[in-house]
Amino acid sequence: MLSRNEIMQTIRMIDQQHLDIRTITMGISLLSCADPDPEACCRKIYDKICRRAERLVPTGEAIETEFGIPIVNKRISVTPIALVAAGCETADYVPFAKALDRAARTCGVNFIGGYSALVQKGLTEADRKLMNAIPEALAETELVCASVNVGSTRAGINMDAVRTMGQVVKKTAQRTADRDGFGCAKLVVFCNAVEDNPFMAGAFHGVGEAESVINVGVSGPGVVYHALQSVKGQPFDVVAETVKKTAFRITRMGQLVAREASARLDTPFGIVDLSLAPTPAVGDSVARILEEMGLEVCGTHGTTAALALLNDAVKKGGVMASSHVGGLSGAFIPVSEDEGMIAAASSGALTMDKLEAMTCVCSVGLDMIAVPGDTSAAIIADEAAIGMVNNKTTAVRIIPAPGKQVGDRVEMGGLLGSAPVMPVHSGSAEDFISRGGHIPAPLHSLKN
Repeated sequence: MLSRNEIMQTIRMIDQQHLDIRTITMGISLLSCADPDPEACCRKIYDKICRRAERLVPTGEAIETEFGIPIVNKRISVTPIALVAAGCETADYVPFAKALDRAARTCGVNFIGGYSALVQKGLTEADRKLMNAIPEALAETELVCASVNVGSTRAGINMDAVRTMGQVVKKTAQRTADRDGFGCAKLVVFCNAVEDNPFMAGAFHGVGEAESVINVGVSGPGVVYHALQSVKGQPFDVVAETVKKTAFRITRMGQLVAREASARLDTPFGIVDLSLAPTPAVGDSVARILEEMGLEVCGTHGTTAALALLNDAVKKGGVMASSHVGGLSGAFIPVSEDEGMIAAASSGALTMDKLEAMTCVCSVGLDMIAVPGDTSAAIIADEAAIGMVNNKTTAVRIIPAPGKQVGDRVEMGGLLGSAPVMPVHSGSAEDFISRGGHIPAPLHSLKN
């Protein structure tokens, strides 16, 4: 039974501290949609998504109204399309993206993820076709998100795929240059991608998942920030315990919503992903949490240590609250989506090198960073190496801003926010990337 104090705490977290359910994501297997005829395959994809997810949005809205808990996004993730389309007799994979987009519009969701390929060990012909189709697919759709997994701790890094994805990211930016390279905001390059991530743009429905599943992503940077204001000057043991207890309360709310949505949609409950995902709104920033720990500005010395504490305490609090914690669960550092990071990057305090160091200890990677348009694929290789060696998920979602220089601003709008174009190293890595081949898996991957 909830006490009156616990109820009032939750109300304050929602009303004053930006606590929300960031997404209810329905994962749907499309393996049964495979067909040699591409038109028939697209039709099956559209029909199955609409049949499975037709009640997702109204159910989310009903729960939001009845429980008084904001549910910001309702989304869909599907089986990686490179697997579903592999048996189709076609070289053009753009129609599959358009089928996903139509289904997403019909269901009324915000985004649909799964225009994806898993190429950490090698590329099939279907993988190549999908990767080459990404720029056009993202330019011609609004709601489709794409992802490619180029490495893993077990397999190493596919450097041929890294080189290809470097080119794909640039082409995607060019195809959407009229919108500041917006297509790249819907494209993630992973190492150690997880199969149950509810957050976009990297969500896809893994082949080990059920026919369909409900995953929920919860966020509350503002709640953690307010909690830390009550322990100013206290030792880090107290800081960690405060974050952990706060994460516990947030996760319990997420599990409540997930189980309710699962029951109403007659779909198995998958996981709760407790990730501190910031927004451009003041008071909803991961950077401000780090500064509340005693840093003058996010990006100065001590930032990586503060982020490591935060990420670990969030995970521990989440695991205490639910036996179904999954996805990425931790702290995100998307520059354009975080008011504090936008300010730190604009002032020069937060640099690309510092962000790379921070990705060693946070949940994902280099996220929503605007860079000059000729940026190298070696950034992807560096980030994949961090994930591979540290046995964690890392990712790159950068915006090579067409026609823009360092200091210019990129505007994405909404939750995607805006960001200054950040400087990168000028030394070429072209000869390094052009070697191709495979970076072998680390020794500690051999655990059998």
